[in-house]
Order: sequence, then C-alpha cells, then structure tokens
Amino acid sequence: MSSPLRRAVERRSAGPLTWFPTRPRWVPFVLVLVLLLGGLLAPPPVAAALLAVLLLGLLWLVYLAWPTLEPAGRLTRLLVIALVAYVLVRRLTG
Repeated sequence: MSSPLRRAVERRSAGPLTWFPTRPRWVPFVLVLVLLLGGLLAPPPVAAALLAVLLLGLLWLVYLAWPTLEPAGRLTRLLVIALVAYVLVRRLTG
C-alpha cells in the first residue's frame, strides 16, 4: 500500500507524464541534453539554475519509479543524481 504522499505525487504527475509520450521520442533526450550542457557551459548563475531544474526532474522521476526498480537500477540512478548534485555544487562554489 502506498502512502498518501506517494498517491498525491503520482496523481499530480499524471499530466506531465502523459504529455511526454505524445511528443517525438527525441524531445526528452534533447531537453535533458540542453539542461546538462547549459549547466556545464553557461555562466555560473544560469548554470546553477539549469542544473537545479535537471536535478529536480531526475529526483521526481526516480521517486516515481523507485518501487519498480531493481537494486542495480536504483544504484545507477542514485549515482547519476549524485553526479549532477556534485556538478551543481561545484558550479555554485566556483
């Protein structure tokens, strides 16, 4: 049984998650690529904002997928999140 928080997040996420499949397959890839490259190459204030958006999006998707992930998938996603968080902190601290 899921918690009230999880049910609320899943309910609120239904709209955005149903929007992506109606777009060409390359749209999510390009969106993540733009956020990542912008976060790596833009001036620090802009880079931090782009990386923060990317990090929040990744956290959101991992939260939704967590119950269905195998341990290796969980570890991989946590490592990606840790790497993006590390880059964000490095961009913020110069």
